Amino acid sequence: MQITNYQCPACTGPLHFAGESGKLECDYCGSSFDVAEIEALYAEKEEKAAQAMEQAESAAQAPPEAAGDGSQWDTSDLSEDWGAEGAQMRSYSCPSCGAELICDATTAATSCPYCGNPSVVPGQFSGVLKPDFILPFQLSKQDAIKALKQYYRKKPLLPSTFSKTNHLEEIKGVYVPFWMFDGEVSGSVRFDAVSKRVYTSGDYEITEISEFDVRRGGSLSFEKVPVDASSKMPDDYMDSIEPYDYSALKPFSTAYLPGFLADKYDVSVEDSRERADKRCVSSFVNALEGTISGYTSCKETGRDICLKRGKVHYALLPVWLLNTKWEGKDFLFAMNAQTGKLVGKLPVSTKRVIALFAAIASLLITLSVTALLLTGR
Repeated sequence: MQITNYQCPACTGPLHFAGESGKLECDYCGSSFDVAEIEALYAEKEEKAAQAMEQAESAAQAPPEAAGDGSQWDTSDLSEDWGAEGAQMRSYSCPSCGAELICDATTAATSCPYCGNPSVVPGQFSGVLKPDFILPFQLSKQDAIKALKQYYRKKPLLPSTFSKTNHLEEIKGVYVPFWMFDGEVSGSVRFDAVSKRVYTSGDYEITEISEFDVRRGGSLSFEKVPVDASSKMPDDYMDSIEPYDYSALKPFSTAYLPGFLADKYDVSVEDSRERADKRCVSSFVNALEGTISGYTSCKETGRDICLKRGKVHYALLPVWLLNTKWEGKDFLFAMNAQTGKLVGKLPVSTKRVIALFAAIASLLITLSVTALLLTGR
């Protein structure tokens, strides 16, 4: 995780980025500043970082090995050069769950957003890629709490004591690392389409079924197909809270980090390759299937697809992580800090499940008895 602190020009107090106003706000005097203003105060730092990035980009002009033919994802633009900022960063690890944390040099300790453990072990800051993009937080902590309460209300099998007696252990804003893949998919897909028509003829009801061999082909370009790069973050959680609106993506700047944590990626591009390939191909197949209409059902029967892999980008996307405890068990919830979509696993009340089945069984018995009585008549 990474915590970057900017000082208020008015009182030297800490600044944090407020999604509601889109500005950096002071915790003490209440002053607020545009991101551009604060960045200007750190002009020398930004200039050095820009120079370092320019050097990295110049070095990347040479053709990347084994990437020019599109058979491999191209990582030549990724860089570990943080410029002057790198000297102020430190690496930490959580001894409880193993999460890797990145903090600035002034941070003595922090708590893990995944397991809530308050202890960290200092290490060396090295081998950390600098993100290309960042999507700033837009929803506040209060928005996250409100969304969680709404989430409770939609679950009829939730134990009544859960929402009353549990309490939030941790609510943390976390920038989750994502690899973003550019590429192009081309080819053809074959479908078995079925058309069903039911009509009457005299005293008969006739069902007419027709099968068709439907084929679709074409090509589709992709930009920034996301795959989360944190093993501590459940993949199904991250898939469920998508999509994000990439029109709000910003070039990476540490000015967006104050007040939030930034997770260090621990899943490599190579280890994400299978998920990236699958997402690109699945989107292509779904797009082709979406052009088929007028049939009762449609099922894929074959494909001939070529995936050309392109550039890989590194981005940080905003997530509110909410940890709650109930009857000695921990429950983790994740909310898209841009759209408010929330997911998480809740306990199920055994008593309510039994009561529900009893009610259904009672209804079925009543209907059966009624049917028998009517038949007897």
